Amino acid sequence: MSAGTFTPRPGAAPVSRMILAQTALETRMLLRNGEQLLLTVIIPALLLVLFSAVDIVDTGAGKPVDFLAPGILALAVMSTAFTGQAIATGFDRRYGVLKRLGASPLPRWALMAAKTLSVLVTEVLQIALLTAIALALGWSPQGNPLSVAALILLGTAAFSGLGLLMAGTIKAEATLAAANLVFLLLLVGGGVIVPMEKFPGAAQSVLGLLPISALSDGLRAVLQQGVGLPWGDAAVLAAWAVLGLGAAARFFRWE
Repeated sequence: MSAGTFTPRPGAAPVSRMILAQTALETRMLLRNGEQLLLTVIIPALLLVLFSAVDIVDTGAGKPVDFLAPGILALAVMSTAFTGQAIATGFDRRYGVLKRLGASPLPRWALMAAKTLSVLVTEVLQIALLTAIALALGWSPQGNPLSVAALILLGTAAFSGLGLLMAGTIKAEATLAAANLVFLLLLVGGGVIVPMEKFPGAAQSVLGLLPISALSDGLRAVLQQGVGLPWGDAAVLAAWAVLGLGAAARFFRWE
């Protein structure tokens, strides 16, 4: 054994390793949180089963699950990237977790990258579970998986920006109430379960510009109608992503 074999090597770990470690921690914390699991997994799954099995809403021609499954996938993305992330980050900010992590060797941008990666990992699990349930209910998806992945990534960026903006600018308790309220409102008015055609014409024009509507309609166009990438919906999501992430970067307060 040569001298110096056990010589310590002080210094921070590589940023990539710190991001992966923080991502794993963020993901474990989210999956251990019962309230977050209810919001991100149980509610979307129950809505998919209930509205597919019971004729409550007129979803048009074809099997209800073919209309509902893309909308529920969009809802799952919103529940994780927006609602769940806004609430978790808001309380991290309130209790000083963000301030302490911001003073650690982990750069602040790397912390946000880890949170985003955690959201993506959770979404993969959500989509796998909801897809299995939908297939068991008779879903017959069409379209290009790459188009689906592009829409989900754009939707994740849009909702993450809005969630971080909310978490970084208002108090945690207000974030909790506002994020859940927005979730419920967009569930009803975002084309997730109720077709946009059921709303008045003037309301359709406004609701169609919401990120949840763009993601729901885009996924439905690909998975139900088999079209290529719906560029209009993708453009709406991209615009929300730029605005949300830009505003979050500008106005986010760490304490």
